[in-house]
Amino acid sequence: GKKTELFARFTTVAGERGAADAERDIRGFALKFYTEEGNWDLVGNNTPVFFLRDPLKFPDLNHAVKRDPRTNLRSARNNWDFWTSLPEALHQVTIVMSDRGIPATYRHMHGFGSHTFSFINAKNERYWVKFHFKSQQGIRNLSDAEAEALIGKDRESHQRDLYESIEAGNFPKWTLKVQIMPEADAAKVPYHPFDLTKIWPHQDYPLIDVGVLELNRNPENFFAEVEQSAFNPANVVPGIGFSPDKMLQGRLFSYGDAQRYRLGVNHHLIPVNAARCPVHSYHRDGAMRVDGNHGSTLGYEPNSYGEWAEQPDFTEPPLNLEGAADHWNHREDTDYYSQPGALFRLMTPAQQQVLFENTARSLGEAPREIQIRHIGHCLKADPAYGEGVAKALGIALSEVPA
Repeated sequence: GKKTELFARFTTVAGERGAADAERDIRGFALKFYTEEGNWDLVGNNTPVFFLRDPLKFPDLNHAVKRDPRTNLRSARNNWDFWTSLPEALHQVTIVMSDRGIPATYRHMHGFGSHTFSFINAKNERYWVKFHFKSQQGIRNLSDAEAEALIGKDRESHQRDLYESIEAGNFPKWTLKVQIMPEADAAKVPYHPFDLTKIWPHQDYPLIDVGVLELNRNPENFFAEVEQSAFNPANVVPGIGFSPDKMLQGRLFSYGDAQRYRLGVNHHLIPVNAARCPVHSYHRDGAMRVDGNHGSTLGYEPNSYGEWAEQPDFTEPPLNLEGAADHWNHREDTDYYSQPGALFRLMTPAQQQVLFENTARSLGEAPREIQIRHIGHCLKADPAYGEGVAKALGIALSEVPA
């Protein structure tokens, strides 16, 4: 079959550089495929959903989960105040507080594109798509107690495991699967298909095997290849496109903007970020332009000399739009609780108990009114969910507003 080189970067999200690998947190799962038609960046996580769907709230999430501006400490109050003020966050919060909230290693977790993207076929027809990477190593997780003991011995546990496994020839693999939705179905399904806080049920859109991701080489120099790597959801190749997902739309701008600040306007020329095929873009000049800067070629299109012709492969079919434009898609969708409730009911009783206890430990340092607010959300997802969290926190259900 077809083989394509790629570069992968795994991270935690809430912690800064030097934070322990085994913290309860989502993990970044970023991939850069060096295709024959340019780079395709899939900038995902190890969970299929996210905390929010309005891109304007993304800076607020970072402010809430990172260090408090006064104390310089991570704050359970700030963290849980923000999460519980956004009821759509419950789906992601349930995953983070479950037994899957601390993967044992980067090798033993799944990866997801999370957003809805699009495929454009040879007939120029659009299909909506979600990407899944299923670990062939299986799923292994750490309890809070196991993670605490591990952090006390090795703050770089996940990096060390991945590096040593690859060096030993024990190459980790993931199976790439996709969910495919016909374009017309988006208006028919009962949930919002472009909502980053929701999944597509597998019984409606089953997983289809596509290929295998294998990591078989470690970087030769961490700074050159990892620190300077830049992943941008806007980097796609012919046949792959975007969707009305508002969070995705925001990321299409913000990632490139952040990289121009962090690495410079010509960060795409850094070897780890550079395409492995000729890319005929008339982007030129700027600090640290180190190739030929396209020499004497023209800098505009169209022109009379056959230079810089447009690439028809990138032409997509028109997208039908209706309704009002707003921060969030106009389609009414206030069902914050059905999918978190369904996830809770998929858990075994033992997994549910772990969810209750993990939530209570994390939420225990937050003010009581925030604890009660979270219990209220959990009750709406499933009465047993709310009752279990309330019991773990030692709060009577009579204190929770109906």
